[in-house]
Amino acid sequence: MFDKSGQWIHLETFDEFDNGLSDLIDLWSSTEKTATQAAKEAALAHFKEDLEAATLQWVDNRAKSKKYAAIAAELAEFEEALKLGG
Repeated sequence: MFDKSGQWIHLETFDEFDNGLSDLIDLWSSTEKTATQAAKEAALAHFKEDLEAATLQWVDNRAKSKKYAAIAAELAEFEEALKLGG
């Protein structure tokens, strides 16, 4: 996610994506002033970009590919909930 200076920290491992998805959901639920619409949309875009890169990296590894596909499915559910709620 974002570090204290506002720079995106690229996600690479499955655990980073798993935790990052929770952080992303928390960010979108946040009412803090730092959780602007622009910050939320940037985090979502960066997360999706990193997830796509990881998915491509592990396309030939069936076990890892399944794990990243599961994160992608959860992300799709979250995005659907955003559409329905907003």
